[in-house]
Amino acid sequence: MISQSPVPSGPKRRSVLVAAGAAGLLLAIAEPAAATVRGERVRLCLPGPSGPRRIGTTSLHLVDRSRQDPWTAPAPRELMISLWYPTLSGDAHRRAPWLTPAGASLYLEQAGEDLQTPLDGVVLPMAHAGLGAPVNARGRGNPVVLFSPGHGSMRAMGTALVEDLASRGYVVAAIDHTYDSQFVEFPGGRLELKRNPTGSPEEEIARAAKVRLEDTRFVLGRLAALNAGRNPDAEGRELPNGLQGSMDLSRIGMFGHSLGGATAADIMAEDSRVLAGADLDGTIPGSVADTGLDRPFLLMSNATHGRDNDPSWENFWSHLRGWRRELRLRDSGHQTYTDLSPLGQQLMRALPLPPPVAARLTEWIGTIDAGRAVAAERAYLGAFFDLHLRHRDDHLLSGPSPRYPEIQFVP
Repeated sequence: MISQSPVPSGPKRRSVLVAAGAAGLLLAIAEPAAATVRGERVRLCLPGPSGPRRIGTTSLHLVDRSRQDPWTAPAPRELMISLWYPTLSGDAHRRAPWLTPAGASLYLEQAGEDLQTPLDGVVLPMAHAGLGAPVNARGRGNPVVLFSPGHGSMRAMGTALVEDLASRGYVVAAIDHTYDSQFVEFPGGRLELKRNPTGSPEEEIARAAKVRLEDTRFVLGRLAALNAGRNPDAEGRELPNGLQGSMDLSRIGMFGHSLGGATAADIMAEDSRVLAGADLDGTIPGSVADTGLDRPFLLMSNATHGRDNDPSWENFWSHLRGWRRELRLRDSGHQTYTDLSPLGQQLMRALPLPPPVAARLTEWIGTIDAGRAVAAERAYLGAFFDLHLRHRDDHLLSGPSPRYPEIQFVP
């Protein structure tokens, strides 16, 4: 389980390398290992986007003054989101970091404590997007996709997937759910960490799911304000040029990992603006499993998860009245759908991790080559949103493809 102090901020807190669903991922080893190989720094990287468009990114600090934060009431609910989008001049702007400085420092500290390995020599990756680059919109604007990470995780863990969608011509809004996320960095370096659960695991998930639904609905409203030319950033920071009118809000989809996938289903049940959704390996604990949906939904699972052993998926599937598909990624683990897959494999290759650590990482990210896994995830997510938001069918979702033998179609 994740165990963290309820104190909302501070420079040091024990956590995990990455949270994995509701339970988290605890790495514990007996022997410290070096964070450098032959004295060289270990530089981690993410695969570059596969789409034809250059990409940009910006972040926004949003405050929902209509809601009290359930963890810090009577304070209003605060969120951080990142926008990823096509641009014509991404190369002219410095690349965005995977994590901003205070968050990067805390992440390496927490991971080092969990690994009992100083990670001073590990350099976290850079994104491939130009920071603050102008937005490029074509025709009536870019279709929009929202992303929600797993419970206890953070929006940065979906960077490899959201960057790729942006390179295919989507505006992607990645949401951090404050006090549910591992940590959230706000402007000025303020860090808000995940709060300790106050009830049973089931009660904690139910509360998180309710808050995530409200967060997502709020973000949809802020996207409309952005598209109309208003600036909802709490500090009034400068927005990228071209943002106004760059989103086609008649074409909105959502995907998420783990509990984020359930959030996609939940918002579709509550808000007809979201036309298509995808769940990456997340159980669906809410009422939507009983009521179902009348719009397209994609289920993608790890190698050991599916309708045959997850009653919530079987129930949800039986109540889906629109287009539906279930795909399984061979030789994968729950975290194969996050950036931990490429980053974890790089760490295992670069550092002399003891066998217990390597085994635990492998359990969570699987044995599938991370490059192949990311390529398959990107291809099928892109094909799904292209089909249902753009009405472009490349037939990848029609049946198994020799290009991606890692993907199994579950009848």
